[in-house]
Amino acid sequence: MEYEKRVVGAGLQSDEEQIEQSIRPKRFEDYVGQTNVTDNLKVYIQASKMRGESLDHVLFYGPPGLGKTTLAGIIAEEMGVDIRISSGPAITRAADLAAILSNLNKGDVLFIDEIHRLNRTVEEVLYSAMEDFALDIVTGKGPAAHSLRIPLPKFTLIGATTRAGSLSSPLRDRFGVLAKFELYNEQELSRILNRTAGILNVKINEDAAMLIASRSRGTPRVANRLLKRIRDFAQVQGLDSIDTSVVETSLKALGIDELGLEDLDRRILDLIITKFNGGPVGIDTIAASIGEERVTIEDAYEPYLMQLGLLARTPKGRVVTDAAYRHLGIKDYEHK
Repeated sequence: MEYEKRVVGAGLQSDEEQIEQSIRPKRFEDYVGQTNVTDNLKVYIQASKMRGESLDHVLFYGPPGLGKTTLAGIIAEEMGVDIRISSGPAITRAADLAAILSNLNKGDVLFIDEIHRLNRTVEEVLYSAMEDFALDIVTGKGPAAHSLRIPLPKFTLIGATTRAGSLSSPLRDRFGVLAKFELYNEQELSRILNRTAGILNVKINEDAAMLIASRSRGTPRVANRLLKRIRDFAQVQGLDSIDTSVVETSLKALGIDELGLEDLDRRILDLIITKFNGGPVGIDTIAASIGEERVTIEDAYEPYLMQLGLLARTPKGRVVTDAAYRHLGIKDYEHK
């Protein structure tokens, strides 16, 4: 299975971009959750507008699918400026960054997703752009080389990363605002689902929305994806609204259990239990045994399993917990 195509995967899939644009909130009043982040941002934005200045550079960090890109768009909207969106892997050369920056107007927002994946050369060009609002470009080679400084309009860089620890200290220190995104609770996800259902012209009752929310791994993107898939099941069954019955049937067909785990999540836990006596076992061994890459397991599967307390990382390797034995229905976990 390609993890990018997982129903409960938090990453944005290629065929979701258009519909995600249509359901993204455009103003703070429509944005649900992350109140610790949004409350502070409202103050910073209001103060910046009162001074007639650009907002300080902002770094968003946290798991994928929690609304970092959406909030960047809201910031631009609230500031009354344009936003330019790019990503770390897409900016491969210093010239690419220079082209983007030189096309910004005063006060504009530049949003760079996966900023931890910026090329080191590109990152070094970004330092002076963030701090001095200037581009330092070296032309020529050898004795004929000389530095050229090009002034830039004052802008706001918003960086987003799922790996804050992978950012270099010089880059991280140049952000004036650091905001950590947390997973959503079921009530917040239910509100998001009701809003999305209204946009998609789908009827859903409150119990059904809460049931979907409970299986969504605390992630709005997963919740909205599940809603769209369950809408398909309801439509094929000739139903004009989504209730708990069709939600339960759909989730069973999708292989998603009561904790939001899918088949490969359970396979990882079962592998460690049945083949390695519950662990500890190395991540490379797990990856080879299930045919997935190590980085995929570390980024896409382990975080949620650890959050639920089903899996633990130890110096010797991965170990499943008693809760994992119980969830998989293995009764003799106390005697493993």
